[in-house]
Amino acid sequence: MRIRRIRVRKEYRLKFWSIVSLIFIICLVFIPKSNRAFLKNLFSDKCINYQQVYSRKLNDRIVDYSAKARLTGITALMNENDIRQSVIRREIVKVRNGRNYKVENLTNSYPYLTRDSKKLLKKIGRRFRKKISSEGFKGSKFIITSMTRTKENTRNLGKSNINVSENSPHLNGNAFDISYARFSVLKFKVTDCDKWYLKEALAEVIFQLKTEQKCWATYEKQQGCFHVVSR
Repeated sequence: MRIRRIRVRKEYRLKFWSIVSLIFIICLVFIPKSNRAFLKNLFSDKCINYQQVYSRKLNDRIVDYSAKARLTGITALMNENDIRQSVIRREIVKVRNGRNYKVENLTNSYPYLTRDSKKLLKKIGRRFRKKISSEGFKGSKFIITSMTRTKENTRNLGKSNINVSENSPHLNGNAFDISYARFSVLKFKVTDCDKWYLKEALAEVIFQLKTEQKCWATYEKQQGCFHVVSR
């Protein structure tokens, strides 16, 4: 009797895994090619290897481009009231959550950029979405952690962050920071390999725009972000 029960259990297990395998094969055949990578990523925890680490190539220094950045941005603002006036004069525009990115709840900057900088941000978003969608991350977004600062913001930040520069392009409305440590990911389980891939995919997109002379960019390890300035 016991042997018979064991055989029945084995048969049920065999049938179960046969059905799972059949469903998986059907999905591979009938699901659009653009979405097959999702299944591949779901059943595999394999790292996607990059021949080059693009984040290390984002090595522009503020001292080398801050003077040029000031020419294409706005005059440094003192406080929140100056931000309002700059918006009225249409020097800077509001940046809200978009299809390809999320704006974090900003405490030491304001969600505004110059028009050219906003266009650059959208371009990064479109290219990033196109790149990651084919690798099983469709619908995932990057997170913006900082945008336009005032001199008041800079003073407050300087008390806790010694890396804050008084010549930062954040004061000129044409700089923004994108987190490489956190992403909004539509996936059941986000592995370390996933995080590595998203980080380097984003770095590659920014690096391409850098080579096209659309921006300056810096890999800020201590702050966990990519600092991007439109040209």
